Amino acid sequence: MAEIRTNGTSLHYEVQGSGRSVVLVHGSWVDGSSWSRVAPQLAEHCTVVSYDRRGHGHSAAPAGQGSVYEDVADLAGLIEGLELAPAFVCGNSFGSLITLRLAAARPELVRGIAVHEPPGVGLLVDDPMVRPIALAVREGLNPVRAVLETGDYVAAAELFVDTVAFGPGAWGQLPAPVRDVFVRNAPTFLDELRDPDAPGLDLGALGAYHGPALLTGSDNSPPMFGPVLDRIAAVLPQAERHLYAGAGHAPQLTDPEEYLRVTLPRALRRQP
Repeated sequence: MAEIRTNGTSLHYEVQGSGRSVVLVHGSWVDGSSWSRVAPQLAEHCTVVSYDRRGHGHSAAPAGQGSVYEDVADLAGLIEGLELAPAFVCGNSFGSLITLRLAAARPELVRGIAVHEPPGVGLLVDDPMVRPIALAVREGLNPVRAVLETGDYVAAAELFVDTVAFGPGAWGQLPAPVRDVFVRNAPTFLDELRDPDAPGLDLGALGAYHGPALLTGSDNSPPMFGPVLDRIAAVLPQAERHLYAGAGHAPQLTDPEEYLRVTLPRALRRQP
């Protein structure tokens, strides 16, 4: 992997392929390697850039409380620094919130977006119909946050995997290198939990983005994601929707063939 200095920090990234640029933005707890099952295939048609977000993988972890705004500025700096604009940007989980925020703030850098299950719980708290879902999500994360606050990142990662991400006993079934990635990146998830703006999104600003958008979810994911995607779709009338069957929260890992079938044509599509 190479390194770029941007927005006051160093980001590690990998470039594959040639052609129109595609940038992959990973979610919480993981790093750029979470795209490894789809990046080589995308690179047969495009210039594909995956990177480790600040505080993840091999990228720097600046001291102090991080913010979602830094993540957005990092992504903008990466696209500008590597001369990728306008790029098709794919985000997964928290990377989807970063992608959506970039489209709202810097639309000139983006020629299209594909986002899977942004954890925008902040979009639900003002709606009495879905507020119980938002509160349940927050309550489910409180024990994980409490353990993270103690600095026991191994226990916090195990608790997150077994009670939030995958289900009881899943931690013990993960390969040791995957568990190591979760533990290494745990402090940055605590930053996200402490950041009051992290789970939100300015829908008014996002509505000014008129480029192509693909919003996806999975039919076996937690119930929060459907209402979040509905609210985003309401301000992006041009958005396409897709529901994966049984792919969960990371279809690029669990069903890479379907992810490529759905995403690649959009990444290659030329605007009229």
